[in-house]
Amino acid sequence: MADRSRSIAGRVALITGAASGMGRATALLFAGEGAVVAVADRDGDGCAAVVAEIEAAGGQARAYPIDVADHDAIRSMIAAIGADFGRLDIIVNNAGVSSFAALDAGNEYDAIWDRALVVMLTAHQRIIRAALPLLRQSDAPRIVNIASTEGLGATPGDTPYVAAKTGVTGLTRGMAVDLGPEGITVNCICPGPINTAMTDKVAADHKVIFAKRRTALRRYGEPEEVAHITLSLCLPAASYITGAVIPVDGGLMARNA
Repeated sequence: MADRSRSIAGRVALITGAASGMGRATALLFAGEGAVVAVADRDGDGCAAVVAEIEAAGGQARAYPIDVADHDAIRSMIAAIGADFGRLDIIVNNAGVSSFAALDAGNEYDAIWDRALVVMLTAHQRIIRAALPLLRQSDAPRIVNIASTEGLGATPGDTPYVAAKTGVTGLTRGMAVDLGPEGITVNCICPGPINTAMTDKVAADHKVIFAKRRTALRRYGEPEEVAHITLSLCLPAASYITGAVIPVDGGLMARNA
């Protein structure tokens, strides 16, 4: 048996959308496993709070307030991470926005569409491309893009989100093929119904009804359940899985009735 490390201790991980929900859970988990975490989010106060939480638990982190829709800000963030830590081993592209919009909503639809695509698809490739010089210096470079089961199916009134998340699955496969010869793995997680700020607007009784009707486990998932799968894909030992699109959905995609 080859000795393949199952530790991310000492590695530097960039996590976007890390101020809350799945991003926060991933940042806390990675820091608890010994990684140095670059906490990136548009919510600067939220970034600072997550960093404080990590440091209070004895971990290492630094806040990088950013709107990932800003291309120049992405370049500056990656440069700052390189200057601050001298390396970058892991990228978790998790930033997202709710994007429900009726097709006949006119200019409002166009604005929601543009924001969805730039935050949840274009920013992913920009971050990865900007970080390639640093990733190429790592002995176990890992990229995980967070999509959604909306990228595997569709909910009415959600076309901007569905389009963006479907794009993430394609981007993942394409980049896995392009970067595979360099040993850079690129995988995608598709969370299903998860208890996050994005789903807080759904009434609790409606969540129960939906989960019992649609998921095999008959419940919503928790952010840390997604974070643990993300961690698994980022281990140095996870060296022969790339281009994968993995539902973390309580069996939503498996269930017909």
